[in-house]
Amino acid sequence: MTARKILATSALPYANGPIHLGHLVEYIQTDIWTRFQKQRGHECYYVCADDTHGTPIMLRADREGITPEQLIANVEQEHRADFAEFGVDFDHYHSTHSTENKELSALIYTRLRDRGHIDKRTITQAYDPVKEMFLPDRFIKGDCPKCGATDQYGDNCEVCGATYSPTELKNAVSAVSGEKPIEKDSEHYFFNLADFADLLKDWTTAEGHLQPEVRNKMSEWLENGLQQWDISRDAPYFGFEIPDAPGKYFYVWLDAPVGYMASFKNFCEQNNKDFDAFWNKHSQTELYHFIGKDIIYFHALFWPAMLSGADFRTPSAVFAHGFLTVNGEKMSKSRGTFIKARTYLEHLNPEYLRYYFAAKLSNGVEDIDLNFEDFSQRVNSDLVGKVVNIASRCSGFIKKRFDGTLAGECAEPALFQQFIDANEHIAQLYENREFGKAMREIMALADKANQYIDDKKPWLIAKEEGKDEELHAICSMGINLFRVLVAYLKPVIPALAENAEAFLNIPAQPWPSHAEPLLGHNINKFKPLMTRVEPDKIEAIIEASKENLTQESKPVEKKWDPIAETIEFDDFAKIDLRIAKIVKAEHVEGADKLLQLTVDIGDETRNIFAGIKSAYQPEDLEGKLTVVVANLKPRKMRFGLSEGMLLAAGPGGKDLWILNPEQGAQAGMRIK
Repeated sequence: MTARKILATSALPYANGPIHLGHLVEYIQTDIWTRFQKQRGHECYYVCADDTHGTPIMLRADREGITPEQLIANVEQEHRADFAEFGVDFDHYHSTHSTENKELSALIYTRLRDRGHIDKRTITQAYDPVKEMFLPDRFIKGDCPKCGATDQYGDNCEVCGATYSPTELKNAVSAVSGEKPIEKDSEHYFFNLADFADLLKDWTTAEGHLQPEVRNKMSEWLENGLQQWDISRDAPYFGFEIPDAPGKYFYVWLDAPVGYMASFKNFCEQNNKDFDAFWNKHSQTELYHFIGKDIIYFHALFWPAMLSGADFRTPSAVFAHGFLTVNGEKMSKSRGTFIKARTYLEHLNPEYLRYYFAAKLSNGVEDIDLNFEDFSQRVNSDLVGKVVNIASRCSGFIKKRFDGTLAGECAEPALFQQFIDANEHIAQLYENREFGKAMREIMALADKANQYIDDKKPWLIAKEEGKDEELHAICSMGINLFRVLVAYLKPVIPALAENAEAFLNIPAQPWPSHAEPLLGHNINKFKPLMTRVEPDKIEAIIEASKENLTQESKPVEKKWDPIAETIEFDDFAKIDLRIAKIVKAEHVEGADKLLQLTVDIGDETRNIFAGIKSAYQPEDLEGKLTVVVANLKPRKMRFGLSEGMLLAAGPGGKDLWILNPEQGAQAGMRIK
């Protein structure tokens, strides 16, 4: 078998939050595949990085009072720790906020620019006048123009599924400041994707580049015509400045996939490897991207076009997978099924999940479901009840009766060879990412091994005199079959495989295509390799995931009135608070608590009755600035019409204080 040179990547996790179980489908899938390639003796590298640029990163860092660099460094530490404990064995993990990525992004851009694939034109965008920044569609919220649902994003409605322009939203507000966006012009840079229509048609239809269902989707998009891709964003923005455009930054989706190259380049520099051999346009190496089905457009159209236009090689294939559901439904925070990787790790063995995902994964793009009942049954039955049980049943006799030494001859050569002969079929299933089918084949072998032991009944033979040789042969055979099964499962459950190798007293196992039985070999004392999934652990994960939503603190004695129920920002945005100047104040005849105020709110004066007579004399108020609710529906009172509400704080009586704006505020100004 000729050794292959392979580079594999997973989509880069965004550095704006923790890893959850939905993310792990992809990283575990890629890790299993790359571990398999390495076990087969191929030169295979698995690289990844944190995706660190964009508006969400900038805004979160601002909210937390830290720099974006501090934020992404903190998140990277968390990501690395979660991946490591789940056994995701990257050859290199990097960041898109790196020197290599900056240089490669600039190189690709300038090559595309110099070859006429970049255009500039002025566009009109939503702009936040308070934060003084252009707003991405996802940072504009309002009422859906199709169905009227409130609190919807600026590009699509999560209620009716409609897509639209942010300018079509009703009652639109900035999700950053709450202010109504205005329209503002800006010059943007565009990548002419249509220049590569013929190349993309050839690449997407070439055998093996895309899964059939993905290829069909790409065909639809190509037939509808390719649009220019906006690759620039205006300051303020956390990212890389475009080389020839001060104040303009690469859109995160331009430099994010370049992060694959940058991570590998950093790895090559540290390990004296040839970067160009994997990325130049004449490369004969293999390049595979594992991604979620939601980002196919970027990886199957933009990315090959960018690479080809900049004289780099295109991917050998892009493998898309579906989403994760839990107990048949979309992951839910309220049900406790939106589970963070760290929450899972606090309660369960990560290799349970690795095996379960493997047992469910195919090479298609269908969603997979994490059903907790099925999860427990499958792990307990397959790994504990079938595989580990073989070693458990046989090792005790070997250790106690034969001083830990296996028999010198193989009792069932044909059965052992049957296990070895299965390697090509199982290998083909791994190669094709048909992990579920591979697990079924391996478990069918485990059933045969257990059936062999059940038929021979070593526990009965051990009680008969003169049967030591037969007992030795049976238990040694069981151990040898266990060893082959572990070799097949090694890409999926590497920690168990490593512990099994320590028990078997053997070096790390390669793919068992030419394995010979262990004869006259000493093994070590058996220690439990995996325990059963306990229902209370799953319940604890769900409960902990629910608790993550609220993080309620211990009750303390309240000094003030309790905070009212939360409202949507849209509810607050309806309230028009204005600076008002009290022009005149006077007592109200027949009223015990009211003062009548005439207030100037800029372009008009209003009459307001305020219940502050116990705390203020009229002469103390005239000329003062305060705050009023200007859009409160006028209220007809016994003493006249009240056209607003004065804002004051305090329990009442003499303990009332009207709000006084800082010097410099003017009547009519809106409070934001």
